[in-house]
Amino acid sequence: MTVNEAITALVDYAVTEGLVAEADRLWAINSVLAVLKKDSFSFPQTAPAAPLEEILRVLLDYAHENGLIDESVTRRDLFDTAVMGALTPRPSSVIEKFYSLYEKDPVSATDYYYAFSQKTDYIRAYRIKNDVKWVTKTEYGDIDITINLSKPEKDPRLIKLAGKESGGEKYPACQLCAENEGYAGRLGHPARQNHRIIPITVAGQKWFFQYSPYVYFNEHSIFLNSVHVPMKIDREVFVKLLDIIDFLPHYFVGSNAGLPIVGGSILAHEHFQGGNYEFPMAKAGVERPFTVAGYDDLSAGVVKWPMTCLRVSGPDRERVVDLCDMILTRWKKYTDESVNILSFTDGEEHNTVTPIARMRGGNYEIDLVLRNNITSAEFPDGVYHAHPQYHHIKRENIGLIEVMGLAVLPSRLKTELETLKKAMLDGADIRAIESVAKHADWAEDILGRRIDFSADTADEIFREEVGKVFCAILEDCGVFKRDREGQAALGRFITSLSEEESV
Repeated sequence: MTVNEAITALVDYAVTEGLVAEADRLWAINSVLAVLKKDSFSFPQTAPAAPLEEILRVLLDYAHENGLIDESVTRRDLFDTAVMGALTPRPSSVIEKFYSLYEKDPVSATDYYYAFSQKTDYIRAYRIKNDVKWVTKTEYGDIDITINLSKPEKDPRLIKLAGKESGGEKYPACQLCAENEGYAGRLGHPARQNHRIIPITVAGQKWFFQYSPYVYFNEHSIFLNSVHVPMKIDREVFVKLLDIIDFLPHYFVGSNAGLPIVGGSILAHEHFQGGNYEFPMAKAGVERPFTVAGYDDLSAGVVKWPMTCLRVSGPDRERVVDLCDMILTRWKKYTDESVNILSFTDGEEHNTVTPIARMRGGNYEIDLVLRNNITSAEFPDGVYHAHPQYHHIKRENIGLIEVMGLAVLPSRLKTELETLKKAMLDGADIRAIESVAKHADWAEDILGRRIDFSADTADEIFREEVGKVFCAILEDCGVFKRDREGQAALGRFITSLSEEESV
């Protein structure tokens, strides 16, 4: 495919997908030429049909050959986003289309917006489809596992530092800011010329709705404050979550916990995540119903889940907010040294929650996953965090998405597991292979237990064993353990919710 054919094919694509009108064709061609810094063009007799990824590859190769970019993935991503940005409708027209559909049906509005975000290549669907996915059966139900191939693994220490950033002179202050819409990007900050956001009102404030470019699950959404303010978990969070549920009742929405270690994402900018997906935790049932004095009109219970999850539901949203706020307030100050739960040390707060909201059967339902971010000499990354024996699989913080039962594992695992499989089948010294030495103890344990390990069964066994590790990580993150002592301690906390609060 020649560069002129690629330009024509790209504009054909934009017209077919409704990004530009047929009457805009010449303007669109000239817009792409401007990005390519190409001052001549001839119309080919035909433009070969090709996937968007292939069309963009031709244009990127042209840009490289003509000195516009180097061969790095970052530079290529910045450039092809600029190309697509030239063909992306203005924000006002996208907003108008969304709300014209919303007046008829919220589902139609999100269907349009999600498809639009893929058509503009903001969501690079051709990359995401390569993510490795499977389901592992556990005593808590099915757990979803993914190896994400499009996003680098995060270091918990860097997330903690990012949470302290104020924004300063940076523009945009972070990757979640509304100012990213249409931004050209730079090294270390992705381009967003093809990005459009939808304004919404949350708790009387201006917020925005957008999709995540990484799409860990169906219609993976982000709801972000228009102002760059840090994450905070308080009563207002429950109001905000239910405002979003009222706006998009077919979605769930949840928040990260707002404290380092137990908050898995950018803590410096208030935002929530949601989407049109039922997570394993949402499917898990209540195994221990309880009633809180003064809230007999609401349902409450402990969910059968590896982490400690309290579920509150009822038709009256204000009452649901009241009870969730009371539980949060009590939990923030709750200490039980017998099970190593300390609410404060040296004036530093440790207790918080990861809240998730949804509609179910006409009721507002909020899950409160109890979190604690205390560290120790033995567990410097966090006592209620993935313990060191599991860091070979995952060291990142366990945030909202994984709390709900979807493991987002680092891309390195795909090649590491292939290398490890070959070494195990060959009987090689795994500790002598630098790339997989960290997996040696795990591999030896598997070989000792799984006499059926062979070339035919290795992949399935790895899937099962990785799933078990993730489930164990979630159990590590549970503040009240699933043993007798932990469940007795949980009972004491539940009982305390009905007691008069001490002054």
